[in-house]
Amino acid sequence: MASALRPRSPLSLGRLPGPRRRACARAMAPPRRLALELPGCALAHLAVGGDAPDALPDPRVAALLGPPGRSYSLCVPLASAGDCAARVRAARLHQRLLHQLRRDPLRRCQLRRLLCYGPGGGAGGVEHGFLLHDPGDSPDTRRALFSLLGESPEGPRLGEFVGDAQQQVWQHLWELRDGAGWEQVGPRQRVVAAPEPALHPVVPDLPSSGVFPHREAARAVLEACIPFIPEARAVLDLVDQCLEPVQKGKFPVIAIEGLDATGSITCKTTVTQSVSDSLKAVLLKSPPACISQWRKIFDDEPTIIRRAFYSLGNYIVASEIAKESARSPVIVDRYWHSTATYAIATEVTGGLQHLPPAHHPIYQWPRDLLKPDLVLLLTVSPEERMHRIEGRGMERTREEAELEANSIFRQNNRMFDLTHGCQESRVHFQSFRMVC
Repeated sequence: MASALRPRSPLSLGRLPGPRRRACARAMAPPRRLALELPGCALAHLAVGGDAPDALPDPRVAALLGPPGRSYSLCVPLASAGDCAARVRAARLHQRLLHQLRRDPLRRCQLRRLLCYGPGGGAGGVEHGFLLHDPGDSPDTRRALFSLLGESPEGPRLGEFVGDAQQQVWQHLWELRDGAGWEQVGPRQRVVAAPEPALHPVVPDLPSSGVFPHREAARAVLEACIPFIPEARAVLDLVDQCLEPVQKGKFPVIAIEGLDATGSITCKTTVTQSVSDSLKAVLLKSPPACISQWRKIFDDEPTIIRRAFYSLGNYIVASEIAKESARSPVIVDRYWHSTATYAIATEVTGGLQHLPPAHHPIYQWPRDLLKPDLVLLLTVSPEERMHRIEGRGMERTREEAELEANSIFRQNNRMFDLTHGCQESRVHFQSFRMVC
């Protein structure tokens, strides 16, 4: 099997697979809605294209996108809503773009997450990107963007916002034409404030980008990764060895969930071990040991790839649960709730109010995944958790570090808030707080 220590070549914007666009492809009409993440766990929704030509200028839009300074939008397009390989390419390009925008000379600019989506919502219509604001309106910023995006044959769509004296804001698109350099294309389009949609724009896409409803959905993602992550083939081989479908044995199965360093005096892992010893149960962990050697590789990849890896790990664990629960109780250290929680927290921008409502289908337990009899959630305050992590010298994964800064986790930092709807799976979910 491939080793996790194998050196990996850096990914660049210009080396992602995919056909080169024809001239004028960047001039395609952009999505008509923008969702911009703001400080304070808020989202600003904007309409591009003049849905209301007689609308009065909105000072909020001018404050976000107008002078002083200059703002640019960079959105990564999807080739096809149903093309899993295209989703994977777009996610990797989005991640690489983030790394590049954080480097000189663009690191002096302010960077915010941006979503582009259609007014009707629906799956497959969301493009992920960034809003780059240059407070000094330096011409070097535009040149740096041209240089960066010129490396990629199917790179992000570049837009530029311009404000006028009447506090109106307009967007025009830039396109790289073969042999002619960068040019503005199409008419400029007015930008106005838009009403907040009933559902966060990314929610319809979650079943194909992180909260996979069945094994084959996660499998398709890792199959698309084999050309650049050889370890994906090894993971799929292990998944193929698992029985399908699996049935739980006569003994109870208890899943214990919680972020690292939760529990009373000890961390979650120690709590699960103590419960296992008390019940004379077999202790299993997700991801299982057979794929844990590749966690670092997949943790460095975008959400869609990370979640596919952990989702398939749950199916391997389910096969182990089926075998062990025929002869003894089983305790599982993390399971599907963790996988779904991290995906939702990573993808849903804004505050807790933007989470999918209770009883939304996204909380349904995967139809082909073995269910535990009981799920317990260990919680602790964010401050105490960080104190324990630092005291024990525990190293957080990159994803956990990102989630510490995520607005949803900043507000409550509790898996309970993200898994409140999971009772739809008909698995009993019990939360209890351990008091030191």
